[in-house]
Amino acid sequence: MNEDNVKAQMRKGILEYCILAILSREDSYAPKIITELKQAQMIVVEGTLYPILTRQKNAGLLTYRWEESPQGPPRKYYMLTEKGRDCLRTLDEAWDELVEQIRTIRHGEQQTLNNTRQ
Repeated sequence: MNEDNVKAQMRKGILEYCILAILSREDSYAPKIITELKQAQMIVVEGTLYPILTRQKNAGLLTYRWEESPQGPPRKYYMLTEKGRDCLRTLDEAWDELVEQIRTIRHGEQQTLNNTRQ
């Protein structure tokens, strides 16, 4: 098993969730989103990000506005729509459930029940 490949596939699967989470905190533009993902070691290149942003926009999860930049051309700022916020809440719940399910599988049911009682 190639460890780097496994990690890359896991990150790829949750990238859309991470993008919505970033935009839930503040409106942002693509290079800033990439920087934030890289800082969290969710390595992303622009070629990966733009198709996801387009898919999310087409699904009605995001919208955008153009804003003048202090240097260079105007920037496209992405923001969540109400539908995007609803989707993020659903993903948050699904993530919490998944983490609990994995914890149960890794440590056994008894371990999980003991942790919730303490």
